Amino acid sequence: MGQCGITSSKTVLVFLNLIFWVEDEVNHSIQKVYNEYNGTNTDAPSRAIDYVQRQLHCCGIHNYSDWRNTRWFNESRNNSIPVSCCKPNARNCTGSLAHPGDLYPEGCEALVVKKLKEIIMYVIWAALTFAAIQVFGMLCAFVVLCRRSRDPAYELLMTGGTYA
Repeated sequence: MGQCGITSSKTVLVFLNLIFWVEDEVNHSIQKVYNEYNGTNTDAPSRAIDYVQRQLHCCGIHNYSDWRNTRWFNESRNNSIPVSCCKPNARNCTGSLAHPGDLYPEGCEALVVKKLKEIIMYVIWAALTFAAIQVFGMLCAFVVLCRRSRDPAYELLMTGGTYA
């Protein structure tokens, strides 16, 4: 029981450290994925970016103008960004930068970091709850042991210096 408590405490420390590491790692990873975007649904980076932008209602890393710095934007030469940046209520949105009101204004990096931190906090709370249950179990076992040792009906059986 004690080992589980120690393990869950170590887990909490690992996840606390992870919170600070997440932001830096997300920034590096998201930049890499945006640079690999090619606008088709056949490759994982493109599918991932489109999915995140649609689900989190965001566009680009910091905002929609980040797309101007990507290889896909420079190669397409049509002054538009992915349609996944379009707001759902924007009719006939083509991702054109000429109509920025049709696009999500907020970038995805901050929202992804926020979601990951929320998930990590749930894991931390679960680990802390597990550790608290372990401590409570050890406390209960200690109380039972102390009460049993004072009970006159309980006697330790010893034969020849060894416990029977």
